[in-house]
Amino acid sequence: MDVKEVNHHGHELIKRLKIRASPVAVKLIPKGEKIPEGIGKTEEDMTHCQFVDKVRKNREEFYTLNDNQMCKVGAGAMGLGSVPENLVSGELYYKEFELFSTLGASRRTVDMTPTLPPNSTEAILYSPLEKTSFIPDVIMVFGSPKQMMLLTQAVMYGIGGRLETSFSGAQSVCSDGVVQVYKEGKVGVTIGCTGSRAYATLTDDEMIMGIPIELLADVVSGLKQVCP
Repeated sequence: MDVKEVNHHGHELIKRLKIRASPVAVKLIPKGEKIPEGIGKTEEDMTHCQFVDKVRKNREEFYTLNDNQMCKVGAGAMGLGSVPENLVSGELYYKEFELFSTLGASRRTVDMTPTLPPNSTEAILYSPLEKTSFIPDVIMVFGSPKQMMLLTQAVMYGIGGRLETSFSGAQSVCSDGVVQVYKEGKVGVTIGCTGSRAYATLTDDEMIMGIPIELLADVVSGLKQVCP
């Protein structure tokens, strides 16, 4: 699949799902590898979910380094630096965010949350899918429950079965939307988290589907049948 095909698939997702904003192309550059020429470094510092939101709303393409990422939980999960120690211990979600009734419940959730090895990522590339100049690793589509239903039906169209996914209501745009899909090579659905709804403009009626690049063509092919 070349970039023109990827762009075409982006246009098809927008047209057939009638989504309000662009699907977001995300690429993780492994440590030590070069960033593609022609892609500029962001001049802003914000969270990963805010960068994703900026891309899907403003249709900008750029890359970020660890020093641009204000949320070290999300950045560390994606291998850009390392996750904070108070997250690993469970104390962040238990004591500061008060998301769990016990430290053990918090730690158990953190242990099961998908992450990449510390310092394994050099940079993260972001772009609207229909305009991207690079081949992404993961595509994130934001939409209503009905649009997620249509996408799920598109995934199932060629292979059948059931879509299995995993989420906890935390680290939805980083660990669920990017890392889990990247590591497993499977489509995943997630419901958003406190951070993405507070700091990005993820609305109450939006959910997220992450699609690995290897399955993009099949998903779009199925979508053409589901939404002719």
